[in-house]
Amino acid sequence: MSTSTIPLEPIVYHPIGLVRSRFTETAGMPIQTAGAAHEPGHVELFDAFLPGLRDIEGFEYLILMTHQHQAAQRLEVVPFLDNQSHGVFATRAPARPNRIGFSIVRLVSVEGRVLRFTGNDMLDGTPLLDIKPYVPRFDVRKTSRIGWFAKNIADLPATRADERMA
Repeated sequence: MSTSTIPLEPIVYHPIGLVRSRFTETAGMPIQTAGAAHEPGHVELFDAFLPGLRDIEGFEYLILMTHQHQAAQRLEVVPFLDNQSHGVFATRAPARPNRIGFSIVRLVSVEGRVLRFTGNDMLDGTPLLDIKPYVPRFDVRKTSRIGWFAKNIADLPATRADERMA
């Protein structure tokens, strides 16, 4: 049986906390954490998940998995670093079928259930789905093949979001 004929059951996730940010709308915000290295933000973890933070202060970087609650759902997009349409799976655009966000942030401090970080590219109130420690040995791959990104990657620091993914 082909996977296109298998009915899938819905997958339900529940937030473990919320991202707090100065950004209240997508227009004008950074498009990737690498383009916002000094932009502060913090996570407010829900009390039930506080035990999950044990030993997290030993990591310099964290991977925050979020639900991009204000993004549209599309299969083709014109990404922020290009002016041509691409399939969404060939982009880092927030307008995705499941709107899952992936942000690598620098942990600044742990204050109870609050994680302060820099590298913020998220909207205020973004639901946090999971936190993973960033481990270079696991997470870094050397490559020179980065598809269409290669022609405009140098524009990242100055590129900001607009309304195209809403």
